[in-house]
Amino acid sequence: MAARDDSPVARRFIVDQITVVSGTLYVIASPLGNLADLSERAVQILRQVELIAAEDTRRARILLSHIGARPKVYSYHAHSPAGRLDLLERFLVGGADVALLTDAGTPTVSDPGSELVLRARAAGANVVPIPGPSAVATALSVSGMPADQYTFLGFLPRKGPERRRQLEAVAASPRTVVVFEAANRLLRLLLDLSESCGPDRPGMVARELTKVHEELKCGNLADLAVYYEEHTPRGEVTVLIAGTEPVEPAVDAETVRSRAQALLADGLSRKDAANRIAAEFSLPRREVYRMVTEL
Repeated sequence: MAARDDSPVARRFIVDQITVVSGTLYVIASPLGNLADLSERAVQILRQVELIAAEDTRRARILLSHIGARPKVYSYHAHSPAGRLDLLERFLVGGADVALLTDAGTPTVSDPGSELVLRARAAGANVVPIPGPSAVATALSVSGMPADQYTFLGFLPRKGPERRRQLEAVAASPRTVVVFEAANRLLRLLLDLSESCGPDRPGMVARELTKVHEELKCGNLADLAVYYEEHTPRGEVTVLIAGTEPVEPAVDAETVRSRAQALLADGLSRKDAANRIAAEFSLPRREVYRMVTEL
């Protein structure tokens, strides 16, 4: 009886040697800064895969050298040519195991990789998450802000109407909001947030998380802007903004309902009645309209 061939190439084929078995795409969370944060499972996978799709090949090789892994490394980032994605898909279809690594943290979370995940799955490859560091979760954990519900917006647009809309959304959000920003644009962001959310809105700047010069700066948005105007920031930056406080109605619900019934009896529509009451009592129109429609 011939000896069984358990080589990586042989494992790419089913026993009948006709049907090709696709490889696996491992989506691996890499350290934000401290290499000791790489999980043991991630180390094992990086040592066994045949190739790496890396956002930054230089940083990936530093990590691979640290753990003694020697897979082939391919560049794959937001500006990679379409041919690179095709190449990675062909490797997966051919049975190769591929690890996706971004600069730091979890791939596809405001980082490249989602298109590769979709292509891999469509091609029949397994897609396996290897969880680990995330700047979003790490910053939330030490912010003291509610994290049972939060909104993550990634990098805000740099200018124009879309930036204004996003800033307005942050100001109106009842949930903690998390954004990323480049260090050289942090002061501008804090000034814009202070204007849209109000200078007293609590916030936190988490800079260089897990690294030697880690900094967690808490305060209201105006104070944070003053601090970073005097202390030029460097490195990776995550900004958290506290959710807006709920507005207590100036009048009780029974007063609103009584006024609404009188206006409806006078022939006003529910919409017009809600608008009139909201203006009279300085109440949120949406909340008043909800109360009117419940009558």
